[in-house]
Amino acid sequence: MKIQWNLLFGIIFAVIVAVFAVINVDSVTVNYLFGTGQWPLILVILISVLLGGLMIGSAGLIKIYSLQRKWKAAVKEKEALQLRVQELESFQSGSTEIVDPISIKSK
Repeated sequence: MKIQWNLLFGIIFAVIVAVFAVINVDSVTVNYLFGTGQWPLILVILISVLLGGLMIGSAGLIKIYSLQRKWKAAVKEKEALQLRVQELESFQSGSTEIVDPISIKSK
């Protein structure tokens, strides 16, 4: 349901930007670091929105990648701890086997 709401808000935002851009078709002066130029305001608006979307999207992708790495590390740590618990339970249940702590850390 959340994806549908996000899609709906995205479509509404796109329509508002498109209407706003179409209304503003006058030519404007754009100042660059090395000079100036005349551009239609519709292009300035659309390019600004697209660049903003790309920046937000790339920040989101970086955050997702970071969370995936943390998730994988947590899963590996959980598996290692489960293995350690199993070894300690088998040792506690009366097994005379000696557990080598160095071999446990290397797993």
